[in-house]
Amino acid sequence: MRYSLIALACACALSACSQAPEQRTNSSETIVQQPVEQLESGVYLQNFDSSVKPGDDFFQYVNGSWLEKTDIPADKASYGAFHILHEKSQEDVMAIINEASAGNFAAGSDEQKVGDLYSSYMDMDTRNALGVTPLQPELAKIAALQNKTDLAAYFAYANRYGYGAPFAINQYVDFKNPQTYMIYAWQGGIGLPEREYYFKDDEATRNIRAKYQAHIATVLTLAGIDGAEAKAQSIMALETRIAGEHMKKEQTRDMVALYNKYPLDQLSDLMPDFAWDVFMRDMQLTSLDGLVVTQVDYMKALNQIIQDTDMDTWKAFLQWHLVNANAARLNDALDQANFEFYSKVMQGVEEQLPQWRRGVNLLNGHVGEVIGKVYVKKHFPPEAKARMEKMVQNLLLAYEQSIKQLDWMTEETRVQALDKLSKFTPKIGYPDKWQDYTALTISKDDLFGNLRRSAEVKYAQMLEKQQGPVRKYEWNMTPQTVNAYYSPPSNEIVFPAAILQPPFFNMEAEDAVNYGGIGAVIGHEIGHGFDDSGSTFDGDGVLRNWWTDNDRDEFKRRTSELVAQYSGFQALPDLNVNGEFTLGENIGDLGGISIALKAYHLSLNGQEAPVMDGFTGDQRVFIGFGQVWAAKQREEALRTQVSTDPHSPAKFRANGSVRNVPEFYTAFDVKPGDALYLAPEQRVKIW
Repeated sequence: MRYSLIALACACALSACSQAPEQRTNSSETIVQQPVEQLESGVYLQNFDSSVKPGDDFFQYVNGSWLEKTDIPADKASYGAFHILHEKSQEDVMAIINEASAGNFAAGSDEQKVGDLYSSYMDMDTRNALGVTPLQPELAKIAALQNKTDLAAYFAYANRYGYGAPFAINQYVDFKNPQTYMIYAWQGGIGLPEREYYFKDDEATRNIRAKYQAHIATVLTLAGIDGAEAKAQSIMALETRIAGEHMKKEQTRDMVALYNKYPLDQLSDLMPDFAWDVFMRDMQLTSLDGLVVTQVDYMKALNQIIQDTDMDTWKAFLQWHLVNANAARLNDALDQANFEFYSKVMQGVEEQLPQWRRGVNLLNGHVGEVIGKVYVKKHFPPEAKARMEKMVQNLLLAYEQSIKQLDWMTEETRVQALDKLSKFTPKIGYPDKWQDYTALTISKDDLFGNLRRSAEVKYAQMLEKQQGPVRKYEWNMTPQTVNAYYSPPSNEIVFPAAILQPPFFNMEAEDAVNYGGIGAVIGHEIGHGFDDSGSTFDGDGVLRNWWTDNDRDEFKRRTSELVAQYSGFQALPDLNVNGEFTLGENIGDLGGISIALKAYHLSLNGQEAPVMDGFTGDQRVFIGFGQVWAAKQREEALRTQVSTDPHSPAKFRANGSVRNVPEFYTAFDVKPGDALYLAPEQRVKIW
């Protein structure tokens, strides 16, 4: 996966009209415990493997029976709690789409757009009859390119429609002035997930490279493009050179290093031979006060790559990226070829998702909030939001108390940390103001045109938003998304409605398992505000250093210990977790369960926690945490995750976190000699 700042913002995610900040609960106020009468434990006893000691493998102890009896479906790369909820969300959305498809709604209505966009996706007869015809004007545009100035103009065009170029242009909240938006450039130009796929010399990666080059040739042939084999070879060579200049993924977590704002008249200092005036004109961005260049060295190197590469090779490159970007929205043959490489080779998936599920995914990406409005009415009761709001406040209070008690932080930094915490904005369930799709025209028999018009509407909205101010009511995820995220420059934590279901959030369960589930998710997202990236932003979302030098050094020392722990985990016999790349998520997980447990203790208000199903309250908090990570992966998917994903594999998210929490040792009588045991001085405590 190639990350952008938007992806990294939502990579501060668990796997974006805003809620106004609730009045913070003062530490002297009483937190009311949820009533336990007629509530269940929320513990999935049937999933346990009682033959395993919690201190040896907590993940297996909580989920072992489920793991043994569960097969990964043929159309999945991975399967677990997230995937099960995602499927349920898809089914709920499909019911909404069916309602929109069944009626005779007026042209331009929300229902017409939803129903006809879905119909255009599902109409394979029309899609197959058209074949690659929709691409012919696009291919002709590429064929007409004459020189490097034309190339710059086409890079702008490809950016606007998402067709692929050596760098991408996007919009995000400005790190230095979070009341406004910035436009930034991010490295691109590769069809494999990460730069290392072009250079690693193990057998698995060499096999992927060979199959990728063959896939390029197959797709070009299916698109009717001549000389496919030779073009595939030249495309692979160009992508390899581009990848060689990419910033390594571990370095893309350094937000300070990414913020490099160039006035437009100084862009030529960066890439002196690139026609920036043409590019910015065609992007309609000539009025910017500057472009944020996230990977400066890459862009400098790209200048020479552009000059060294002949136009025929660039045309082949652009043809490939055009067809690749559209393969899944054209005919059966291209759609299947796309699946064969990106799903089967890269993820080990055996068969395609049912087409209706793929259609749901597409609609969520293009008219997601139209569907979200209906989804919330049907599937998100007000009492769930009220209970969730209370838990968020409890977690914020627990973080506040923990920060006040930290023995490694000086008062100067502590004041700043508490100020940031006090300014967190929680958003729960759904936005208060919904996105407007009035400008989008949808036709029942024109999928390619529908998605092209959607891109045009989104780009026009981006240009309008650039005038400011920042639209703080907007979300980066739809309500039907099973996930959550933290946005550093907005200093907000966001929990879509769809994640507020078991095993994350169970309205029928006593609080303990919910604090271990959704409570740890809340704590995880708050924790992103204080991880290696988020901690470089202050409470107002401004990128600045609010740490003393000594505190920052101590923070780095503690996090380096966490890096070492996770780097020691073996995902496969020949593959370890990347502790450096996953650091932010690992900090989030550790802080999430630590603070969730503290918040549960506060919620008891001095009362004894009930014992339920034979487990104490503390045990159920940890069990709730372990349950949400129940998951299985195919080997190919696991390799891809370790190479591309800032999240650790599920097993290590469970085991790697709890072994650093002192209360885990007491709750499950973990002793020296147990596999997860760490001596007290080896346990990492950050927040």
